[in-house]
Amino acid sequence: MSRYSQTSEPVRFERDCAAIMVPSGDLVNLPAGQTGYITQALGGSFTVFVEGNLFRIRNEDADAIGKDPMPLPELPDNASDDEIEQAVWTQLRTCFDQEIPINIVELGLVYRCDIAKGEDGKRRAEIQMTLTAPGCGMGDILVEDVRSKIELLPAIDEADVDLVFDPPWNQSMMSDAARLETGMMY
Repeated sequence: MSRYSQTSEPVRFERDCAAIMVPSGDLVNLPAGQTGYITQALGGSFTVFVEGNLFRIRNEDADAIGKDPMPLPELPDNASDDEIEQAVWTQLRTCFDQEIPINIVELGLVYRCDIAKGEDGKRRAEIQMTLTAPGCGMGDILVEDVRSKIELLPAIDEADVDLVFDPPWNQSMMSDAARLETGMMY
């Protein structure tokens, strides 16, 4: 389920839940009974506003806020190399910066995506990406999100995600749709 809401949806934690503070990346525990608002629900993760702070809730913990987790990706056993590459790009489009409601592909953060097939027939996805800001505390979290979502694909045995800062990201790397959505068309 991918959606973004300009209006915040009230939420009450039904159980204790591990969460990541945005933008610092610190791991915290939000207790059962805690209340807040869902400000973003994209790519299977949720951004919630609780007591003046933003927190990222993982797909696996969706039940803690009364939501269903996003279903796992499927791929036929006999998928072609092109179908597998397309599935990897589809997974990349489920990865979002927690403060910007646009996926990392449309933001222009993915510089390279190669699928390598080893002699043993196993496939490895090699991703090169950047961040909108080099000092972002959520960088490691976003890299892990990319890696784990690609490794959910049954045809991919390993995902190597390399975070680079050359060339530095700028707004011109965004797709036209992303610039239009953020009001940055020029």
